[in-house]
Amino acid sequence: MPAPASQPPAFPPPAPSPGASQPPAAPPPATVSAWRPSVPGVVEVFHARFTEYAYPMHVHDAWTLLIVDSGAVRYDLDRHEHGTPDDTVTLLPPHVPHNGEPATAEGFRKRVLYLDSSRLGDDLIGAAVDRPDLRDPLLRRRVGQVHSALVRPGDELEAESRLTLVGERLREHLRSRGPAAPRRPGPVLARRLRELLDARVTDGLTLAEAGAELSAHPAHLVRAFSTAYGIPPHQYLMSRRVGLARRLLLEGWPPGDVAAAAGFYDQAHLTRHFRRLVGVTPGRYRSAERP
Repeated sequence: MPAPASQPPAFPPPAPSPGASQPPAAPPPATVSAWRPSVPGVVEVFHARFTEYAYPMHVHDAWTLLIVDSGAVRYDLDRHEHGTPDDTVTLLPPHVPHNGEPATAEGFRKRVLYLDSSRLGDDLIGAAVDRPDLRDPLLRRRVGQVHSALVRPGDELEAESRLTLVGERLREHLRSRGPAAPRRPGPVLARRLRELLDARVTDGLTLAEAGAELSAHPAHLVRAFSTAYGIPPHQYLMSRRVGLARRLLLEGWPPGDVAAAAGFYDQAHLTRHFRRLVGVTPGRYRSAERP
């Protein structure tokens, strides 16, 4: 026989007395949409809302073009603190470590374009590091128009056209500041270690192997790299692997295959680092649909 239905209580629970403290409301869950459109130069489109999540220091090999629709983000770039006030367009250059966290208790909602070097060249990295936050209402509106076109399948030509104007205005901003001081390359040893890591993102290497290749003690390698780039070698390598994993997931690869292809020990290893750097699991990221 089926269990009898539970009966309602004889009396309703008492209403809270005026002035009684209420339990804090649970923060809204993180929401993420990510996809790779058929628009030249766009590596990824990423829309997200986070309340409590904080990004650790990491790097991208693409330009990060960011607008915040609500709330604000506080972040460090090249050991300097920055923020995203209203009407700001933030442009973070590739290869330069940065982090990010909500600047208020309400969190933030953001839209991001990751752009390759066909849209913005590496010669602009120095200017972007000096002033990554651009106060330009027209530019802010145009970036929003790109996103509006990108969420509509079939409007890729409009998105490409609008992005072309955005790129032109970004270059005007970066070059109008006069000749930027060239980015000083890291000390030779740190730069050579970074080149090794970039060449072996999936295969990886041990500090002993790197030391033998570069004729340096492993401890000296770690200190030189961390001093030059503001991020230890293992964290740099993991952020590069997560970046590769993001692209494979957007191409439709299942997380288990992505873990092996991107250099992770197994899917659990991928999930741990992916959630730490992206804010959601690989499975949730892969299944997220464009808004």
